[in-house]
Amino acid sequence: MTSSARLSRLARVLCAALALLFAAALVARVEAQDISAPLAQLTTNKYDDTEAALGVLALSGSPAAAGIVAALADGKLVFGGTPPRVFIEGAGGALIDPLTMQPVTDAPAVKPVRVNNRIRRAIDAASGALSLVSPDAATRREAALAVGRSRDEAALPALEMALGKETDPKVKSAMNLARASILIGKEGITPAERIAAVDLVGAEGNQDALAILRSVPENAAPEVKQAAAAAIEGIERNLALWGMAQNVWYGLSLGSVLLLAAIGLAITFGVMGVINMAHGEMVMLGAYTTFVVQEVIRTSYPGLFDASLLIAIPLAFVFTGLIGVLIERTVIRFLYGRALETLLATWGISLILQQAIRTIFGPTNREVGAPSWMSGTFDVGHLAITYGRLWIIIFALMVFFALLATLRLTRIGLEMRAVTQNRRMAASMGIRTNWVDAMTFGLGSGIAGMAGVALSQIDNVSPNLGQSYIIDSFLVVVFGGVGNLWGTLVGAMTLGVANKLLEPYAGAVLGKIALLVIVILFIQKRPRGLFALKGRSIEA
Repeated sequence: MTSSARLSRLARVLCAALALLFAAALVARVEAQDISAPLAQLTTNKYDDTEAALGVLALSGSPAAAGIVAALADGKLVFGGTPPRVFIEGAGGALIDPLTMQPVTDAPAVKPVRVNNRIRRAIDAASGALSLVSPDAATRREAALAVGRSRDEAALPALEMALGKETDPKVKSAMNLARASILIGKEGITPAERIAAVDLVGAEGNQDALAILRSVPENAAPEVKQAAAAAIEGIERNLALWGMAQNVWYGLSLGSVLLLAAIGLAITFGVMGVINMAHGEMVMLGAYTTFVVQEVIRTSYPGLFDASLLIAIPLAFVFTGLIGVLIERTVIRFLYGRALETLLATWGISLILQQAIRTIFGPTNREVGAPSWMSGTFDVGHLAITYGRLWIIIFALMVFFALLATLRLTRIGLEMRAVTQNRRMAASMGIRTNWVDAMTFGLGSGIAGMAGVALSQIDNVSPNLGQSYIIDSFLVVVFGGVGNLWGTLVGAMTLGVANKLLEPYAGAVLGKIALLVIVILFIQKRPRGLFALKGRSIEA
């Protein structure tokens, strides 16, 4: 059965359920949880009585009603004894009281309540109606939305009756929307009533509301059509603004990823002047560190899975930082002042690291799971915000401010800034520039490793992971200003948002090309980027 067919069947069942509710309301008025009368009707074993009893059960609001209806559908609702009582037949033929769900000690001889096709339809209708009066607000809301999509006029009286009993604001809003969607197409109502329904639907401001407003009958009064057209125009304008806001959010998410990938490169490139083509592989090593940590936790400590990322972050920082120091001490230190040689050397290192990972872990993608606190989505207006992206933005900003504090408040940070502004003067003041270079390269690599932990949640963990971000990282660093952390932050967020705003109009590829051209033209005017560092050697 297709999804549209299932939806149509659900709508028909719910409409029948609402009609059954309304009919049952005329037959009997019962207080919630007082279902002795319909239970007595079931013991007559007459189809008319069973159908009437199902209607009253659906209206009752009793927690036991759903279990009774389900038992009848499964052929496990039985009756017997003097006076006759209703039971649910459990495992091994044990009889269970339907109200208390406790086994019955004095079990009488019983026989099943009879069911035919008419009763089966009544069972389906009662099940749908019980969804509308379910104790769970989410279930009631989904049932109301399904009724609204069906727009069946026969369900209107029963829907109004259910609406009068609803107390949850969100469910009541869904029921009001369902009622309005029926009134818009209903024959025989005044234009004022139809306009009021149009206004109510228009206030929802979503795609469902647009579909309902576009169903206004052709023979509706002119003022009704005018109100519907105005509401449609307002919703489309509102949705366009929310769509732009959604793209800005996606841009901030992309910007946080670029910030994580570029922030380590910013200090490495700024302090040492090294074009490190292996920086992306540090990101990749951080992601594989996360994979290894999760594998160990899965096999030995499964209860710690939600803390796996918190464990992986410091391990990735230390591991990739040590790799960075090793690369600087064995290769980079002999190539300072020769930009082309450092570019070729680090590119060769990146190929070696990629092949090493392929040899150890294989060329295929590796699965890195998301902890429960990074799973799921919540809505802010019409914005869909995923917890994973939100935590990555928070993490990127935490790393940024922690690095900023390190550079401003620690001795190593002071020495790094001194070397950045004037290497020769810093050396003459007793600063060990070689040691600063090693620590800087290690710090930048360690931050890239932490970026890999975050990126493992939103990208494929593979040997090629780092290659997806290395060019964009250099672009962010050059655009923001070499060696300037605030420039890196502004550059990453600006490029991320601009990229996502261009994509709907130019496409992903053309949008990236257009952004690259814009950055090149900008650098022609400001070669040092948005925020240029100042210092004697730099100005010289």
